[in-house]
Amino acid sequence: MIWIGICLLGVIALLPALLSFRRTTLLRDERETALVLHQAQLAELERDLTEGMIAPSEHDSARLEIQRRLLGVDLLPAERAGRSSSTMAIMAALFGLPVAAVALYLTVGHPQLPAQPLAPRLAALRQEDHRNDAIIDRLRDQLKLIPPGDPSLFQGYVLLGQAEAGRDHYAAAAQAWRDAIAQKFDPEVAARAAEAQMMADGGHISPETADLYRRALDAAPPDAPWRMTVQQRIAQSEHQ
Repeated sequence: MIWIGICLLGVIALLPALLSFRRTTLLRDERETALVLHQAQLAELERDLTEGMIAPSEHDSARLEIQRRLLGVDLLPAERAGRSSSTMAIMAALFGLPVAAVALYLTVGHPQLPAQPLAPRLAALRQEDHRNDAIIDRLRDQLKLIPPGDPSLFQGYVLLGQAEAGRDHYAAAAQAWRDAIAQKFDPEVAARAAEAQMMADGGHISPETADLYRRALDAAPPDAPWRMTVQQRIAQSEHQ
């Protein structure tokens, strides 16, 4: 049943292109019509000359033009043959494209394969979140055992903030980075904390966050790549 649906979709997709190829007059009819027309013109030209309606010089030039047109009629088959071959190539491409697409699909799948249910995927995501929660909680417990002033405490809070930001827990990430700069002020970590707090507040920059941006900017080295971003955030806070 699904193959019928695939074929119908393919026909619907190709229908506009197929309708553009309108039926035209046959080549033989075009050539014969042109020959009859030019022969009638020659006969009329001879009659006008006999009746004295045109001069012999006019007769000769007009006859030469009609004969030239008669010779041009012989080019119609070649031109139409070229157009016909081009049309056939386009038609072959139009029909070959869906066939190639189905063949490519069959190399990696099959219509009868069942779709992966959503519930197991959501359950796997929740299980992964629980594992991450356990790892982060263990990291927090270990940080509590480190005495203040230990250099590893600063690095531990930086890692905690990165882990929380990776899960889009921006408020927790901002708090972890604030704890890090409480141990040792680092302008880049301060800018990260302010950015995470702004994301947690839905894009709003509070006065406290703006102050943290300013502290980070004042202590930032001149070549810091994030200086322009911090300046933009400070300007944004002034217009809010």
